Amino acid sequence: MLSYTARHVPCAVKSNLNSRSAQTFKAFYATIRSLRQNNSNATPEVEDIDPADNDFIMSLLRTYPSQRDTRSYFASFGPQPVAVPKIPKSSTVESTPEQIAPLTETRPPDITTQTRSPVISSILNPIYRRTALVKVQGPFTDRQLESIARGMVYLEKLGLLSVIIVENEDFKDREGQRSAIVEETMRFVTALEKGGAKARPILGAVVRLGPKPGDEEAPEPQDYTVPEAHTFPSDLVHIRSALRAGEIPVLPPFALDSFCRSVRVDSNDVIAALARGMTEAAELDKQARQEQQDRKEGHEDDPVAEVDLTPLRLMIINKEGGVPSYARYGMPHLLVNLTSEFSYIKNTFDQKWRTSHPTALSNLSLARTCLAYMPPTSSAVMVSHRSPSDLIGNLITNKPAVSSSLPHALLQGNRKLTPHTPTLLRRGLPIQVIRNTNDLDKVKLKYLLEQSFRRTLDEEPFWERLNESLDFVIVAGDYAGAAIVTREACSPSTSPNISPITYLDKFAVLPSHQGDGTVDFLWVALHDETYGLGLPFSANPNGGKEGKGEGRDLVWRSRANNPVNKWYFERSTGHLRMGDWVLFWCDAEVRLKIEEGRKGSIGLSYLEEWEHGRLSTWADVVFKIPSSWGN
Repeated sequence: MLSYTARHVPCAVKSNLNSRSAQTFKAFYATIRSLRQNNSNATPEVEDIDPADNDFIMSLLRTYPSQRDTRSYFASFGPQPVAVPKIPKSSTVESTPEQIAPLTETRPPDITTQTRSPVISSILNPIYRRTALVKVQGPFTDRQLESIARGMVYLEKLGLLSVIIVENEDFKDREGQRSAIVEETMRFVTALEKGGAKARPILGAVVRLGPKPGDEEAPEPQDYTVPEAHTFPSDLVHIRSALRAGEIPVLPPFALDSFCRSVRVDSNDVIAALARGMTEAAELDKQARQEQQDRKEGHEDDPVAEVDLTPLRLMIINKEGGVPSYARYGMPHLLVNLTSEFSYIKNTFDQKWRTSHPTALSNLSLARTCLAYMPPTSSAVMVSHRSPSDLIGNLITNKPAVSSSLPHALLQGNRKLTPHTPTLLRRGLPIQVIRNTNDLDKVKLKYLLEQSFRRTLDEEPFWERLNESLDFVIVAGDYAGAAIVTREACSPSTSPNISPITYLDKFAVLPSHQGDGTVDFLWVALHDETYGLGLPFSANPNGGKEGKGEGRDLVWRSRANNPVNKWYFERSTGHLRMGDWVLFWCDAEVRLKIEEGRKGSIGLSYLEEWEHGRLSTWADVVFKIPSSWGN
């Protein structure tokens, strides 16, 4: 069996690389900070950076964003496309000398009184500010609050303004809780100000108790909990004012009751109401701007002061950390597909976790409700107060701190998984397993394959081969992604005792869903149906065998120049380069555990006896499979 090995870099080279990386990111931060300042002519030197910002720079370094992550970040926070007004054609009548003012009378325009064009505004202020809803769930000490506040300051530097709701579990159901939670709110405002941010306490209620008018007329019951509070666009005036001024609004969990009294409520009700209300208000803002732009025939006001109210992230910061996972022996879930996993997580929640993680399930429900109103690209993260820097990684990459599709042994061996590893939650997609070609939507599957591979499918032979050898197809959502697995028979003459090969024929995700978690959701389901089958953590409700059965080796091939191979290397047990191709495989994990148990402290060798000859058999079968493409 091939094992994972670390790559070593000579010390001298490593020192040089570290030095260059530090200088590069110092220069990067100097540029970003200059863009955030009002005086665009003042560009700080690298030496002018406050040493306190080193933690911010290191937090950026630790995110390791890919090119896709970087493009996604700048799509949300970079300069937004603006409509350039058409310049009317000048008159063909020539001006007489009397109509031209003398040169000495020409004065430079007063830039303080002139309206800037949208193009100039986008250049002078390239950070497009977005919003996040943040639940700070105490109790926290002053030092812990300062650490959390530092994370909020980092996010503000990157363009994300937080709307913070302060909660303290110790203050619930006791006398004087209202004044106590106000004091807690002011403590966090002070921590933000000490960290260098501008904060504004909003102590009045901005949400109203009870369902929103019209909710009772909803035609169908929703698959999420409808908030028990609501808000109107006019109620958000204080939050909007703070955000426009570049201030972080900090709110206690208050709401107006039917008698217009401000009362203490559960913070989850306030956050869910804000998620819905801010999203609806942002949509109304968008419509109003479009109507205004249409009336002015291409001219628009200066967009610098505008902040998109649509929450881009939901962040829950507490002492518990993420949601404990039945699959990881109480360690946190890495990535949760709320659409397909919510009920199963609740049903498998261990009784002892109700003591160690008393609010995990209520926060899980809060995430599902908020993400139902937020855009599909939004995500929620549950993170311990010990990991504020993880918020930067979540903002830039919108991915879990550690990929959920990585092998469990790799996570445990590298000690990357800790009780404080955050849980990322996405609205997600339903997962289903289809075992008959007649149940496939061939039109949608064809579209998915051609869009993902950017090639034309040779339909007739492809469907004929699936009719003969299909094992199953895992489909994510409405064919947003699919994994096609076939059973490839070995030649009886050369391999009489070898079972049919479980072959990953196609693994495809629509370009529009790449980077939103669909890839990981799909691979986890593939793991559970093949090489992970038989293990407790393969019992996910994905419509398949739900962990019951015997694991099978999974084999697939990929062209040597395929950029996805790096991703495959991390998830496969081993690989073999064969000319223009790479053969990958994942060993059945149950069998590996049995073999490791037999070896005891000796451990598995590089190549076990039962592995001899199988690679040549796999290669002989796999590389005879015809291409599915017409060109």
